[in-house]
Amino acid sequence: MKVIEQLIKEVRSTAIFNPDVQIAPAVILWPDRDRQWETIIPRLQNELPELLVLGDYDPANRTGPGIWLRCVIAGTIEDVVFSGNTPPILYLPGVSRQDLRAIDTCPEHLKPLAELQYRGVIWSQVNAKDWTILAFLKSDQGGLGLNVSQDNKTKNAMQLALHRLLDENLDLLKSKHLDKDYFNTLLTSGDPVRDLLQWIDQGDTFKVQRGHNEWSGFVEVCESQLAFNPDADAILTAASKLAEGEGPWHPVWERFCEAPNRYPNIPARIRQCRMPDLEMFSNAKTHGNWPQWNESQEKDLRDSLTSLKDLPEHKARKRIPELEKNHRDRRKLVWADCCKHRAILKRRIPF
Repeated sequence: MKVIEQLIKEVRSTAIFNPDVQIAPAVILWPDRDRQWETIIPRLQNELPELLVLGDYDPANRTGPGIWLRCVIAGTIEDVVFSGNTPPILYLPGVSRQDLRAIDTCPEHLKPLAELQYRGVIWSQVNAKDWTILAFLKSDQGGLGLNVSQDNKTKNAMQLALHRLLDENLDLLKSKHLDKDYFNTLLTSGDPVRDLLQWIDQGDTFKVQRGHNEWSGFVEVCESQLAFNPDADAILTAASKLAEGEGPWHPVWERFCEAPNRYPNIPARIRQCRMPDLEMFSNAKTHGNWPQWNESQEKDLRDSLTSLKDLPEHKARKRIPELEKNHRDRRKLVWADCCKHRAILKRRIPF
């Protein structure tokens, strides 16, 4: 079962009643003072034809002011017809249970709805508090009973990722600890390393193509896992860290090496960065991640091969194995595969 299916089941189950001592509720009220659930309501309306929303008059989206909602619930609006035996569900963004109870001081736009609390039922926790996202995920009484962190960063991340969480398998979630990293990873399509490489490759285009929530989640994941903030640090800083490949950036570099042609702009990004100073024993292991070093070695190899024509034959034959020994390790570098034109190092020197 997916999270969205369980959520729908719990909301609808609020209307269950004992016909021997009760009458069927006229409506299910869903108060949400902090508007935590607001972003997923359009999605839920696709699954819940009986879901109405308090707001500006927009009958096409089953949204309207209090008096219009009263008419819909009473069945006097011909354009809005409910099927089945489930009562209407009325989502109230920015409204708490206490707002409805304080009838004397109730805001004008809520007065047409205040009496529905007596003819209907309220979807709320067992302690009569409104459902928050955190409470619904954690509670085993009317909620999902999941293991969720309660720090502020996790709360912010779970709200941003709520639309993605709806499609997660509930059985799989029960075996996980859900924290800010989990929710932020949901926002980054579950593959933050790929997203990071795409950002380095595409620059601002990557950010533009992401929504605000996805970008925020991406930034949080980078800060948490790589101690790097894409909002504060430049792309070239990321390119430099990628080439250095140290600590948590090592698997990012390995991922780039697996499919370098997917990120055609990354070599140029790295070329714009300052390469570590060369030393006497600099080699493919110390500088092989830097395309400018590899290109310099290619030039040296090309010049050395060209100069063979000026050597006596026996010296040229001796020189070729030396060049092979000095440059063979570069065949293992990523630059042997991602260059537009095959480099000399890709071909074994015959001798």
